[in-house]
Amino acid sequence: MFLNKSLASVSLLKRSFSTSVWRAGSLQGPRQPNILTEKRKQATFTERSQLKYARRLVVKLGSAVITREDNHGLALGRLASIVEQVAECHLEGREVMMVTSGAVAFGSQKLAQELLMSLSMRETLSPKDPTRVEQGTLLEPRAAAAVGQSGLMSLYDAMFAQYGVKIAQVLVTKPDFYNEETRNNLFCTLSELISLNIVPIINTNDAVSPPMFLKDDDLPVGSKKGIAIKDNDSLSAMLSAEVQADLLILMSDVDGIYNKPPWEDGAKLMHTYTSNDRHVIEFGKKSKVGTGGMDSKVKAATWALDRGVSVVICNGMQEKAIKTIIAGRKVGTFFTESTEGFSTPVDVLAENARIGSRQMQALSPEQRANAVNHLADLLVSREEFILQANAKDLAEAKRHGLAKPLLSRLSLNSAKLKNLSVGLKQIAESSLQNVGRVLRHTRLAENLELKQVTVPIGVLLVIFESRPDSLPQVAALAMASANGLLLKGGKEASNSNKALMELVKEALATVGAENAVSLVSSGNFIF
Repeated sequence: MFLNKSLASVSLLKRSFSTSVWRAGSLQGPRQPNILTEKRKQATFTERSQLKYARRLVVKLGSAVITREDNHGLALGRLASIVEQVAECHLEGREVMMVTSGAVAFGSQKLAQELLMSLSMRETLSPKDPTRVEQGTLLEPRAAAAVGQSGLMSLYDAMFAQYGVKIAQVLVTKPDFYNEETRNNLFCTLSELISLNIVPIINTNDAVSPPMFLKDDDLPVGSKKGIAIKDNDSLSAMLSAEVQADLLILMSDVDGIYNKPPWEDGAKLMHTYTSNDRHVIEFGKKSKVGTGGMDSKVKAATWALDRGVSVVICNGMQEKAIKTIIAGRKVGTFFTESTEGFSTPVDVLAENARIGSRQMQALSPEQRANAVNHLADLLVSREEFILQANAKDLAEAKRHGLAKPLLSRLSLNSAKLKNLSVGLKQIAESSLQNVGRVLRHTRLAENLELKQVTVPIGVLLVIFESRPDSLPQVAALAMASANGLLLKGGKEASNSNKALMELVKEALATVGAENAVSLVSSGNFIF
């Protein structure tokens, strides 16, 4: 079972492995490696709705995701769910690689058992647990990793076998990425495994790895620098950039990136992160079982994004998180390029509309009516500008053979615009009592009265067909009732809608609420 052929036709996906080319039913030998990570830049997905086209995925499982809350052993149910999702993606024809933690946690169980067997009678009967870190007897992590690595892979092998998927273990150390020869060998191996329809599972070789706090300054002279590999977050970022992955999913124990630590008052989940958001985030402490905190994840994600890899940070404990992300739903934090030159994310537009609605509510009825009247005047005074944009839509529609009835509703002319202007002035005239009108006034007791008053709904989402004259009408109704508004029009009228939206923004700017109404230009709706 493979993805639809259209998947491969998407320009974003026309990428080859840095060391070899994979084709269905055939394998070409490795070609000259291309691993200039610092210089390579490929296009990224700018909207969540495009994530369904991601073919090459890297899924990173954090220690907090696959480890039990007591830090002793793995959360088997959670891990099985993630394995199922990865297997489903693989069987759909996607190329999936996993970066996993858990060897230390898995091996710690066995070492703890051996430690208990070696205790004296007095130590065994002691109320203190000598295997706990706080008691001063720390199990050596490298030894635990050596013991747990084989067991962890056996567990993965058994789980993936239920779906008929083969896996391979790839252990790496930090120096492997800074040595040109070993790095070439690593990605040749990954290329070969992918071409053979095998899921590589990558992990750091913790039994021999240098300390995670080793700085770039400590690297050998002449080594090739990239991101400082201090944990599996930076490892997965480096790996994703080298293999030119379409999507990197960093699974943690939090729902995504917050503007401040989640446990603090006022913490807000950021569904979309751009390079301009770095200064608005306050980072807290890392998890007690991981080597990297949220700061590490953001640095790794932005580093990968700068090299053309789309990134989502999500909660690995959420059910079907991977499949939900690929479906384009609003899960976790989606890292995208700066909004400059791209459409503004829908959640940002929605937040702006909510703020704009409150600004409109603070205005007097006369001020809202004046804004609607100003929009009505613009429809007449800017007639030429509107009709030029509409002519582009009509020409494109005729080229694609749009039916005559559809062309009729798509077209605008001078008479239509004048009628629209008259209709908007009528809306403005009748809007003075829309907000704050008392519908019912009941006296319940002395000094206790109950009033039923009209108030704005808040933020509206209106989807309309390719009928551009609907846009100013709906916008005027929202302005008159002090509601925020998101509009999604038919793609056939895209130029006309953009021109009309400019006039709506201009009218709203006269009362300082230009973001109260916005045009959603993509199918990436708010879930």
